[in-house]
Amino acid sequence: MSATRAEIVVVAVAELFRGDGEILASPMGLVPQLGAKLARLTFEPDLLLSDGEAYLVTTDGVVEGWQPFLKMLDTIVPHGRRHIVMGANQIDRYGNQNISAIGDHARPKKQLLGVRGAPGNTINHRTSYWVPRHSTRVFVDTVDVISGVGYDNAAKAGPSAQKYHDVHRVVSNLGVFDFTGDDHAMRAVSLHPGVTRDDVTAATTFDVDMSAAETTREPTGEELRLLREVLDPKSLRDREVPA
Repeated sequence: MSATRAEIVVVAVAELFRGDGEILASPMGLVPQLGAKLARLTFEPDLLLSDGEAYLVTTDGVVEGWQPFLKMLDTIVPHGRRHIVMGANQIDRYGNQNISAIGDHARPKKQLLGVRGAPGNTINHRTSYWVPRHSTRVFVDTVDVISGVGYDNAAKAGPSAQKYHDVHRVVSNLGVFDFTGDDHAMRAVSLHPGVTRDDVTAATTFDVDMSAAETTREPTGEELRLLREVLDPKSLRDREVPA
C-alpha cells in the first residue's frame, strides 16, 4: 500500500518513542498523539499516554489512571521519566524553541501561547518537536524568545540544567533531525521519501549537515491498517500534512 506524507510523518513521530519503555508520553497535537498511540499499539506497549490535562488514557481514549498535577511534580518531573512532543513556531540550530512571541520582546509583532511549560519540559525531560510546515519562518538563525531551552543555553546554565536536558529530535514534513552535529548543532537523520537536500536547504535559514541522512522509513502494512482503520479513520492527518 502506498503511504501518504502524513502517514510517513506519523510513523516518524512514533519512532521518537522507540526504546522509551514505561515512560509518560506527552504528545501535544494531532500528529504527535497519533504517533504515540501507534508506538503503543506496536513496538512500545508499556508507554503511558497522557490526555494533556489530568488523566492517563488508552489508545482508545479510555481513562486508565488519574494524573494529578501535584503527583506529576512529585514523582515524574524530578526524575525525567517523561517524553514530550511539542510544537515550535521557531527553532534554531541548537534546539532553542519559541512558542511565545514573534518580533522584539518589548513590542512583539505577534503574541503566541507564551512560554508555558516549555522551559521546565526541556530542562527536566526528553523533548522532541513536531513542525508540520518546514520553512525559513520556523527554522531560524536565532529564536525571538527562548521558550524551550536548547543545548547552548543549557550549557550556559550549568550542570544542574544539563542533568536531564535532552532535546531529542525534530520531525517536520520534510524530514527527521537531531542535535548530534558539532556543538550539538542540528543534523538531518533522514529525509522523507521524495524530499531532496535542496528542499531542506531552501526551507532552513542555517546550514544543516545532511551528509549521513537516510530515507525515512515507510509504514508497514499493519501500521497503515492501524492508522487508517483504528486511529484516524477520518484521515484528519492529511489535513495537517497535505500530500
